[in-house]
Amino acid sequence: MAESVRVDAWVWAVRLYKTRSQATAACRAGHVRVNDERAKPAVRVSAGDRVEVRGGERVRIVEVTQLLAKRVGAPVAAAAYIDHSPPPPPKELASPFGQRERGAGRPTKRERRQIDRLRGRSGV
Repeated sequence: MAESVRVDAWVWAVRLYKTRSQATAACRAGHVRVNDERAKPAVRVSAGDRVEVRGGERVRIVEVTQLLAKRVGAPVAAAAYIDHSPPPPPKELASPFGQRERGAGRPTKRERRQIDRLRGRSGV
């Protein structure tokens, strides 16, 4: 068994990214850090390393416990790391800005102008 694996392959194998190319692109963009250092795709990770993945609205902080180079099933992938991520914020705290009641239909012309004013896009 290998002593280290490329970070882009590992985050893809443990299902933190859907595709290997997404994982590689995230590493190149600086969204993946290994032991608090920005990680290029070819950086090697080994057991005990701390990997931080920033993507979307959530930050995932995981500790490597098992090295995987190939994608595996979800139960095996979940056993390959220890999750130290902060819990996601409750949905009640998320701002409902720009959302309408379900079933309310499309906004009227008047409501659309009010929305534009709120967003700072006042018309001519």
